[in-house]
Amino acid sequence: MLTTEQIEDLSENFKTVYQDGTGFLPHSDLQAALKVLGIDIPGYKMRELSDRYGFSNSDKVELSRFAKLFDELEQAKHEETNRWKERIGSVSGAYQIPSDKQENTVHTIRTEEEVAFSNWINSNLSDDPDLKRLLPVIPEGNDLYTKVQDGLIICKLVNLAVAGTIHEKAINKKNLNTYTKLENLTLALMSAQAIGCNIINIDNIDLSKGTPHLVLGLLWQIIRIGLFNQIDLQHCPGLFRLLKEGETLDDLRKLSPEEILMRWVNYHMENANVNRRLTNFTTDINDSEIYTHLLHQIAPNGCGVTLAPLSIKGNLNRAAAMLDEAEKLECREFVTPNDVASGNYKLNLAFVANLFNKHPNLPDPAADEIVEEVVEETREERTYRNWMNSMGVNPYVNWLYSDLQNGVIIFQLYDIIRPGIVQWKRVVRVFHKLRGMMDQIQNCNYAVELGKQLRFSLVGIQGKDIYDGNQTLTLALVWQLMRAYTLTILAQCTQSGDSLPADKDIVAWVNRKLASCGKTSSIRSFQDSSISDAKVVLDLIDAIKPNVIDYSLVSSSNNMENAKYAITCGRKIGAKIYALPEDIVEVKPKMVMTVFACLMARDYMPDMRESVPEPVYPLSS
Repeated sequence: MLTTEQIEDLSENFKTVYQDGTGFLPHSDLQAALKVLGIDIPGYKMRELSDRYGFSNSDKVELSRFAKLFDELEQAKHEETNRWKERIGSVSGAYQIPSDKQENTVHTIRTEEEVAFSNWINSNLSDDPDLKRLLPVIPEGNDLYTKVQDGLIICKLVNLAVAGTIHEKAINKKNLNTYTKLENLTLALMSAQAIGCNIINIDNIDLSKGTPHLVLGLLWQIIRIGLFNQIDLQHCPGLFRLLKEGETLDDLRKLSPEEILMRWVNYHMENANVNRRLTNFTTDINDSEIYTHLLHQIAPNGCGVTLAPLSIKGNLNRAAAMLDEAEKLECREFVTPNDVASGNYKLNLAFVANLFNKHPNLPDPAADEIVEEVVEETREERTYRNWMNSMGVNPYVNWLYSDLQNGVIIFQLYDIIRPGIVQWKRVVRVFHKLRGMMDQIQNCNYAVELGKQLRFSLVGIQGKDIYDGNQTLTLALVWQLMRAYTLTILAQCTQSGDSLPADKDIVAWVNRKLASCGKTSSIRSFQDSSISDAKVVLDLIDAIKPNVIDYSLVSSSNNMENAKYAITCGRKIGAKIYALPEDIVEVKPKMVMTVFACLMARDYMPDMRESVPEPVYPLSS
């Protein structure tokens, strides 16, 4: 039997199906109708089923007969999933599922991650009125995968990780159907990408089906970014206390969040006169001794945190007692006693990061302490870093200048922009102490050489400048990498071959598109002051995808609100926009160019057309 919601979804997409459950489907639309209901089957299988059900001899199929076909396929899908779940893998607390996309491939799903992420969602989003019907997420079973399918929870998690990324009023919240849910999921994915998540091989259909390994992978990336966002000198000036003798704040910026967290833990171990030191998030913590001392050190007075767990025998029992102490600090998230005792890296890392964010116990500099001026990451630097990380580069980029100085990240970006351009045998990837500096400079010289092959403007830039972290010259190279990537994607979408569009081509397209849809707005260049109120961007999005823009939300005086709304709506239609609202308001020509180029690419991109038909409404009489 089809549910009321499923019938509504079908009636919105096929005008021959009515909301009272009557009607029919054209035989040619059966495959598309199944896809609307979350069952994606290949054409040959559809033909086999049509023959078996006797549909092939008819131009139309009554909805009641279609419902029987759907019930059979849905039942088969559940049975297959249950069979795989029963085949417990070698990993404790895990099960395996078959890949939807690759035959003979299985994915291991860790139940401890399902529990941890569900609890994090419940504890951090429980007060959000938009999520009342979805929360709490039941940690066990498939509830997590069902609850994320309309995109609301993921959008909210993105905003929890990086506040203000998504304009709340652009999220579809009421009377959701398959089409508006997919819009939300597209918005969530594009926004996650903009804050640095790698979403390669994940699309809105995967999330709408609740594909477990992809859902967990995306949730972890978003949660990780949110946890690590606070681990810097801007949010915690007391971090300077983690410096070793002879180090400067610049040395601290070169450390990854994981390395900073380990220093933080060891700082408190030293203050507690404990000889143990943390060197990893697996074997070093599985006896809970370091955790117990850490909690005791960071606890505010009056919380009642004690060292009692140290007297308990057995790692599992000691972990349970330690977590009871963490509960007193309202920091029990992410790990169970078993996760601690078994040394689950991912969840223990999250546990420590959450402890740091809530109770760092690193006093700010006192009046008599001389500390260097903190250099904050600029918007431009953050945008470039997020772009690189969303490309899936390895290792993760935390501080632009130190993380690019050996050239390896730059080569990965070149290889994405122009596959095959990098002669990897010329690249040194393992650096030895004696030759390390020379090898890194050699890599950077080759990186500059490749830039010249791509006709970058690199006059006066040498490999040594990149190695030294020269900010102006490094940014000049990085901007041209991002520009080349953006224009390469655009060239692929417009099928213009190796010829990359010039700025004037994009401006001309913007004006043609606006005029063709009856819009009166236009731009002269990417420095046009009229761009600052974002209305031309909103008009362009409306021209590409009519009715996405709610013009009642457009302000005549608040440019920043307009820009936030424009960027969110651009991502909602599938444009890969990395720029920030401030870039539009301040008319930063470089980033403004990427906004228009990404919208142009979206207009041409065939694979961004809706995966299900747009709603079909009956003609008014």
